[in-house]
Amino acid sequence: MTKQDIIITAAVTGSFGDKSKNIHLPVTPKEIADHAIKAHGVGAAVAHIHVRDPKTAEPSMELSLYREVVDRIRDACDMIINLTTGAGARIVPDDGEIVGLGAGTTWSSPEKRTEHIVALKPELCSLDVGSINFGTRVFANILPHVEKMAKIIFDAGVKPELEVFEMGHIQIAKHLIQNSLVKGTPLFQLCLGIPWGISGDVKSLLMMKEALPQGSLWGGFGIAQNSFPMATHTALLGGNIRVGFEDNYYLDAGTPAKDNAILVAKAVSILELLGLKAATSNKAREILGLTD
Repeated sequence: MTKQDIIITAAVTGSFGDKSKNIHLPVTPKEIADHAIKAHGVGAAVAHIHVRDPKTAEPSMELSLYREVVDRIRDACDMIINLTTGAGARIVPDDGEIVGLGAGTTWSSPEKRTEHIVALKPELCSLDVGSINFGTRVFANILPHVEKMAKIIFDAGVKPELEVFEMGHIQIAKHLIQNSLVKGTPLFQLCLGIPWGISGDVKSLLMMKEALPQGSLWGGFGIAQNSFPMATHTALLGGNIRVGFEDNYYLDAGTPAKDNAILVAKAVSILELLGLKAATSNKAREILGLTD
């Protein structure tokens, strides 16, 4: 019997946290690329990439930083690159009687948020289709911006990964599909357990999976202590999985991970115990329809 191939994405660094959370968190373009390349070596087919200001470790939208990370990965291996477009969606209100945009707001135009996609043309990029309270901030993705970003992504020849944090986001994604703003077989990422989105539990995972359009490609992930349980349940349901420092800093309770590769290696072991296997990057391209 042939084992089913499951795509593992390594989300190597996100927009939250710093080295005080885990000393091994990658921040510079070289660190981010090195973590991705090492994760590829142990079984990750895809790298999901955010970039950070090397001096402050804060999230960045700087094209040159994305370019360096992408070039380093492409020079080293055949890993599929998935660049975020989530940067530029943060709203922090000020304290005015008529509330305005406060310090820390990054809310940007669709063109700015997709500048690196057009320039670097990764095979995949994330597309967050809806808004959500994200900690004390608002993660703002208003429909006209999402529609414009979807068109820019399509015109760049890149496949969007539709990020959904709650059930209403799936309805927005269906709107994009029905209006031909997302074409081909849609690819969904089910994001579970992020405050204040859908819960990180099996019931929520099943509910989201059942709401997807028939025939969709999909994957899912949980954060923190739910990372590996959600990876396990997602794989059992036939979905692709994501692990990495963007979602979880720990190999297990009380044990900080030394890099993303050790998290990927644990995910590979889980798949093997389930009678599944990690897809190579080229197999992942076949599954995702990225081959010519």
